[in-house]
Amino acid sequence: MRIKAVLILASAISLVFRQSKANAEEMKSCDLFEGEWLSESSAPCTLYNYTSCPFIQKEFNCRKNGRSDDLYLRYNWRPNSCNLSRFDGENLLKKYKGKSIMFVGDSLSRNQWESLICMIIAAVPETSYTHTSSGEVTTFAFTDFEVKVMLDRSVYLVDLVGEAQGRILKLDSIQGGKRWLGIDTLVFNTWHWWNRRGASQPWDFIELGGQLYKDMDRVLAFEKALHTWAGWVDDNIDPTAAKVFFQGISPSHYNGTEWNEPGAKSCIGQKEPVAGHTYPGGAPPALGVLKKVLGAMRKPVTLLDVTGLSLMRKDGHPSIYGLPAMDCSHWCLPGVPDTWNQILYNLIV
Repeated sequence: MRIKAVLILASAISLVFRQSKANAEEMKSCDLFEGEWLSESSAPCTLYNYTSCPFIQKEFNCRKNGRSDDLYLRYNWRPNSCNLSRFDGENLLKKYKGKSIMFVGDSLSRNQWESLICMIIAAVPETSYTHTSSGEVTTFAFTDFEVKVMLDRSVYLVDLVGEAQGRILKLDSIQGGKRWLGIDTLVFNTWHWWNRRGASQPWDFIELGGQLYKDMDRVLAFEKALHTWAGWVDDNIDPTAAKVFFQGISPSHYNGTEWNEPGAKSCIGQKEPVAGHTYPGGAPPALGVLKKVLGAMRKPVTLLDVTGLSLMRKDGHPSIYGLPAMDCSHWCLPGVPDTWNQILYNLIV
């Protein structure tokens, strides 16, 4: 009987191993970013809500700010040729014991960082954690697992410094990269600030090759900065020790003609995704620039290509509930960034 039990156990372990291997092979061959949003109309399909996670900042907390409809919370992303594994926060913490994840970028990085924290806390509500800030870096540490989930606010990735001439955006300097050394998983992002002008523009001059410019084509400046960042990754990242992702270009919805609704001046009042599988307005030009730079790199960087699936979600922005300002750029939490993190989880765990 004992021998028979051992054989049964061995057979079960072998089956689990084969299934895990098959699932891994399926994920390798599957494009997680090609698919559709399917409605789960019975109830919200989020892992947390705004009352259960105290770390959602005011601008992203749409329900708390008065949004009454919850239809935007009832959609799941389904890839065309495989199934996404359900996010398991406890499993993530166990797999990442003693390790760190850092999001580097602007407020869209904060959007995703806060989402991931809320998803993990919902999975392990009794676990201990600390929340600290030092300079540009905010750290959420799950102390029971020795896991750090960090945010480095670096809106251009390259350096922005104050000098005698004024505030200078240095397209070929990246001293801030010192903060990224030793991190196990890095998720970068930039684009949201590149077209800012007037009072919201945080620099006075652009510097490139030792030359100061009052301004230049913003997409070109973005590309120059990306090449500087790519050079830093190629020179400093050991792929056997660290995983590098780029969040992609998170889209905005300020013009209804882009989704064939000319009467809609913005995302205000939108309650459903764009119908179909293709966004009529196409992807932002910055995405092509990003893909070109990533394609020329020596070290592997995985594009977390959220642009296409997020373009369909004109309903997912704070709009008038992004207090104090109307907002069709960021995302409600819970909401679309939870899907970004579910995909990230499938890629790293």
